[in-house]
Amino acid sequence: MKLHTVAGMAGCLFATVAAAQHPQPAGAPKAGDTRALEAGAKLLQGNAPLAGFDIYLNGFHPMKDHPEMQVEAHHFCRQVNEDFAQCALFDGNTRTANLNGIEYIISEKLYGRLPPDERQYWHPHNGEILGGQLIAPGLPEAAEHALMKKKMNSYGKTWHVWNTGANGKPGDALPLGAPMLAWSFNRDGELLPNMLEERDTRMKIHTGDRRKSRADLKPLAHPQGGVDALKGKFPRQTQDMPGVVDSQPQPPSK
Repeated sequence: MKLHTVAGMAGCLFATVAAAQHPQPAGAPKAGDTRALEAGAKLLQGNAPLAGFDIYLNGFHPMKDHPEMQVEAHHFCRQVNEDFAQCALFDGNTRTANLNGIEYIISEKLYGRLPPDERQYWHPHNGEILGGQLIAPGLPEAAEHALMKKKMNSYGKTWHVWNTGANGKPGDALPLGAPMLAWSFNRDGELLPNMLEERDTRMKIHTGDRRKSRADLKPLAHPQGGVDALKGKFPRQTQDMPGVVDSQPQPPSK
């Protein structure tokens, strides 16, 4: 069975596992004629661009300019080719989840071709993978491990366009304000521990076990750009993560 097929099955398996209560967007309930139009469109129109968005990933994002603003992100992705994937981001994995962002994922090879000024928008993924934070809910362990191996040394460009609330804080009823560039967690202690515990409890997983099972991926890790982008910007002690190294590390503070 192909990996993307298994991933699609995982999305179905976890369709009933809800995250925190999603805010209901502002607006009146659907009218009868709107529902009729939807039913007709379903029969007569296709949704070809959505086909293939069957790889489900779950992880966490801090906003680059506001690192304490942290969200759980449900990624539904389409692997376009070996070097490029595109994902729609939601605040949950149920029918009522809100679309709140996008992420593009590229390989180390494509990252190396980017102009230097462009690289400030692309976060590294090794910390998320080796730390066990990034998971593929519902996949068998071997399939998830193979997927994470393929994503080693990759990068993501992520924009969140709607603050729908996170970590007990209310969100907005509509997408307001400018898009926010998201980043990745690259040190232990950066992610708020209660967010990780809540996710693990809800999804019945253990991030620590994921981390141990991925120890064999550590020799594959290359130094990555952006690992130190948020170093020292959290109001608590953080620790370097083995195998997660910046390609241009910051000089030690005096």
